[in-house]
Amino acid sequence: MTVLQEIALRQSVFFGGIGLGLVFALIYAVWFCYRGPSWPKTVIKAVPLLAFAVAAQVNFANPLIVSALILSALGDIALSRETQRSFLLGLVAFAAAHVAYVLHFSGVFYSEDLMRLLNISPWPALAFIALALSTERWLIPHTGALRWPVRGYVVVITLMGLGALSLPPGRELALFGAVAFILSDVLLSVQLFRLGPASRWRMPSDVLLWLFYVGGQLAILLGVGFARPLFQI
Repeated sequence: MTVLQEIALRQSVFFGGIGLGLVFALIYAVWFCYRGPSWPKTVIKAVPLLAFAVAAQVNFANPLIVSALILSALGDIALSRETQRSFLLGLVAFAAAHVAYVLHFSGVFYSEDLMRLLNISPWPALAFIALALSTERWLIPHTGALRWPVRGYVVVITLMGLGALSLPPGRELALFGAVAFILSDVLLSVQLFRLGPASRWRMPSDVLLWLFYVGGQLAILLGVGFARPLFQI
């Protein structure tokens, strides 16, 4: 295989993986996201992030980004089953995905990038922190035995948001993705702990949550998954 053929193959896998993930994400949004647990729902839900991960890995994406996508797919599989055990497994998987994003955003493995953490814009950072603190009123009192795992998750997603704020200029797409990912987590928290099963808001919130989640993950991949933002290549 020549170099040009290899490049063409890798690009085909990339665009094919992104396209496949988006198609399955649309199928899930239209038909499955507001329905009860089933194995078809689990399979369809797992495809988008796994397809993104394959597309990223074949094109030399950052290992932390690939890991976060795979961990998110595992979280999707767990949360699709709707039991307390699967919820905890999903919580751990998504927390680990957020940690991977934190490490990548903040440049922990690149000492020259750590100084960026000192230049975070204060007002957006305060907004993330205020959102985290507000959960002590509207979320934590309703979580029962899951109080401390949920608190830990709130801390992790807040750190992810702060890490995204430290990204250098030209990576705004990834910041948008991080905000969308956090909004999906907020909607999920409302659904799980505050929204009644018969609420008329459940179906639209299911769809909106899924769109924020998949769109956010894809935006992070395209914004900071590679050595340069994809739209600049």
